[in-house]
Amino acid sequence: MSKNLDNLFNEAFEKASNYREKLPPDIMLKLYAYYKQAIKGDHFSFNANVGSDLRNAFKFNAWIQLKGMNEDEAKQEYINLVNSIIK
Repeated sequence: MSKNLDNLFNEAFEKASNYREKLPPDIMLKLYAYYKQAIKGDHFSFNANVGSDLRNAFKFNAWIQLKGMNEDEAKQEYINLVNSIIK
């Protein structure tokens, strides 16, 4: 992993975490999915105890759609998305 990429990823995460405007649900799902893929890769886990929590199901579905994307690609996509939203 590139140390510079990790630094940029962490900066983008901080920027997104501190952003106070409400983002559209599709953007939030993309951010979540790229973040999870960047951190966990294809090691998917779904908490079966969430029952009928539709929000968690959508989040899991967004993440699983990135199957096969390597962690560095996911970090770069996350950075790109954050930078396109937050100037």
